[in-house]
Amino acid sequence: MNGVELRQLVYFDAVVRYGGFSRAAGALHVAQPAISAQVRRLEDELGVRLLARTTRRVGLTEAGELFLVRARRVLGELDAARDEAADLAAVLRGRVVLGASPVLAGLDLAAVLAAFAARHPGVHLTLRGGITAGLLADLDAGAVDLVLGPIHDEYRTRDRTATPLLDDELVLLTPPGHRRARSRSIALADLRDDPFVCLPPDSGLRQVLDDAADDAGFRAHVPFEVSTPGEVQALVAAGLGVALLAASTVTGSATVHRVRPALRHPPIGLLHRELSPAARALAAVLTDAASEVSERRAPSPG
Repeated sequence: MNGVELRQLVYFDAVVRYGGFSRAAGALHVAQPAISAQVRRLEDELGVRLLARTTRRVGLTEAGELFLVRARRVLGELDAARDEAADLAAVLRGRVVLGASPVLAGLDLAAVLAAFAARHPGVHLTLRGGITAGLLADLDAGAVDLVLGPIHDEYRTRDRTATPLLDDELVLLTPPGHRRARSRSIALADLRDDPFVCLPPDSGLRQVLDDAADDAGFRAHVPFEVSTPGEVQALVAAGLGVALLAASTVTGSATVHRVRPALRHPPIGLLHRELSPAARALAAVLTDAASEVSERRAPSPG
């Protein structure tokens, strides 16, 4: 026995990831017999069957499930070590996963990422969208390097660094023909009997709405929950309800009103743990872009 080889771990992981030997061979550009032979040698070295082979599919045995976790951990550590070594080269290299909320206070994320990619072509950049609370779970699990989104007080922990970048005003949207359509400003309490369209309960915006309504003496009725500010505006335009949104996310011809008294959206910023050199470079680009946005923010309603 010569011990477990790295390529055996790579081949084993690929067979599981792609659902079979032939697909793994195609993805890795390796002959299928070579993959089959190496996986078999791995099993012989371990003295246990890792894969349950049938004529139609390849599945994991109980031992295979346990070994897969360890194998992927080893491969992940190797990738991390490779990235760290590459970061020391003259050309910045590495991998960065950015988690981004749909509420970005007017920041043109596409333009920022394009500029970063042009400046650092050696960095493999991945974008993952979602609600900030879910992205923070990914951050804590190590699946995301940076989270860009609203920074609520409860998001600040001892293990996370929070850097506010931009502020944003909250505004009210009413549908066509609404009784308050001509009002420049509306007290939230005046909409206590209206249905609201909002993001899901675990979103920061929903928390702001619930807290503001509670302060105004009522509980917001939210029969319509959607995933993005754009969907919120579409449902309001269709006459299905009113909405509270960050001013920077409002587009088109929506009827917009100031909230009385004024409400501020939690600051938009970066949340992260320890950063690699590549992730620090992305954070710097985002910070610079936010500074530019602060000078040309979308105008307030009215």
